[in-house]
Amino acid sequence: QVQLVESGGGLVQAGDSLRLSCAASGRAFRSYAMAWFRQAPGKEREFVAHISLSGGNTYYADSVKGRFTISRDNAKNTVYLQMNSLKSEDTAVYYCAAAQTLRIMITPDYDYWGQGTQVTVSS
Repeated sequence: QVQLVESGGGLVQAGDSLRLSCAASGRAFRSYAMAWFRQAPGKEREFVAHISLSGGNTYYADSVKGRFTISRDNAKNTVYLQMNSLKSEDTAVYYCAAAQTLRIMITPDYDYWGQGTQVTVSS
């Protein structure tokens, strides 16, 4: 069992940066691949970024590639999402997710989810 708690969301202006954190409790954090998804009002939840168990491999949605960076600190049981050059279309609730898998999963078939943190980017 893994519990995930996101933090770091807020209201920013276009072009600003934010760093989201997702703290995991429970055992064996390093045995879970982690990902960030987001969901805007009236839209389906969409994949943002994925990081492998060790953090050695990452994968991004085209819409955030070059602007967002996912990372993890297995000693702190935490995964991060550094978001730079934010745009109004990045406005959404951001969720972190965990799965015991070696695959890169861009569909929301993860086992555990956080409650989400709101990111609002004003233009």
